[in-house]
Amino acid sequence: MPAADSTPQSNGEVVVSVRGLTKVFKDFWNRPKARAVDGVDFEVRKGEIFGLLGPNGSGKSTTIKLLLGLLNPTKGHIEVFGHSPRHVQTKSRIGYLPEESYLYRYLNSRETLDFFGNLFHLDKKDRDNRAEQLLDMVGLGKTQTRAVGEFSKGMQRRIGLAQALINDPDLVILDEPTAGLDPIGCREVKDLIIALAKRGKTVILSSHLLSDVEDVCDRVVIYYGGKIRADGTLKDLLATPDTLRITTPVLSRETLEKVLAIIRHDITTGEVRVDNPTQNLESYFLDVVNKARAANETSGAQSGARVAEYLRGGAETKSSGEKVLEKLSLPKTALPAAVKPATEIATPKADEGKLAALAQPAAPTPQPEKSAPKTEAVKPMDLSKADERLSSLLGGKK
Repeated sequence: MPAADSTPQSNGEVVVSVRGLTKVFKDFWNRPKARAVDGVDFEVRKGEIFGLLGPNGSGKSTTIKLLLGLLNPTKGHIEVFGHSPRHVQTKSRIGYLPEESYLYRYLNSRETLDFFGNLFHLDKKDRDNRAEQLLDMVGLGKTQTRAVGEFSKGMQRRIGLAQALINDPDLVILDEPTAGLDPIGCREVKDLIIALAKRGKTVILSSHLLSDVEDVCDRVVIYYGGKIRADGTLKDLLATPDTLRITTPVLSRETLEKVLAIIRHDITTGEVRVDNPTQNLESYFLDVVNKARAANETSGAQSGARVAEYLRGGAETKSSGEKVLEKLSLPKTALPAAVKPATEIATPKADEGKLAALAQPAAPTPQPEKSAPKTEAVKPMDLSKADERLSSLLGGKK
């Protein structure tokens, strides 16, 4: 379900404004070599989850680097929080997860977060508190003493996501955040993105996994050849206006024949199809893993516990403290065992008044909650000599 259905509407404040943005890369002799971005216009507002889509080489990563002030535009205008992307104070309000995680391989995950927290001038108490919450959130609470150079790609993405959030940014830019993650990690990252938007954070997401974008984004732009070829809300872009879907509990054969007779009376062309709805593979996978977790432990990355307290802020919802996996492992289309599978009818649009007369509202049956196994609390690590250790690792140079 797109985030537009679960996140509050934007208050209208423009966080990112792009007008006529163009970037031309040149060769050694200053001759135009590639027009990576060509006359792009868009705005991103506070509280939105904004998706950048497109094939490889379409200009997405170049746009992100321009927004971060890592590249200068050839032509056009960019504003981030009302300032140039190169404005130093503006950069402190941004969290960035690059496509490839660039980390000091000999630091462990706790020291890595302490290092990045120092860059934002956080005091030691805040650094320790946030590091503890973030490591628990991304599922690395039991591996915090391992050097990040030993991590798998998925675990490096997890610690990279944690470092992108250490400064509690107002704008979060994520470039392929779920690359290398297992399905559990992907679901947790998507849940985190939605939680950030609920708190009023703005998220710009670039991903090739279209199912991830569809699950969380409010609006998207689709690049090709450096130009925006399509833009708008997912609801508008993905709607199929000439087809209507009706989902009901299983009907008796007699009732089903009556419904089909009414539909066929009003439809002269087009297919009328009756089948049983199915859950998606992600929901089924999470359900299987959740059952396995109850009886077995793993030495790999753990499923994250809860969204870090300082990231939830005042917009905490009733369910925000629940285990992410427990909250999402039940498939969206799952029904209680006492209820038979539903019948789904997909048909071209007919007389909705006649169909509405046949609809009988069904009271929802609550799902029983599942309890999660307790995990041992992690004792905070003493970082009082972190600077000396880093200096020795770098040959005595700070």
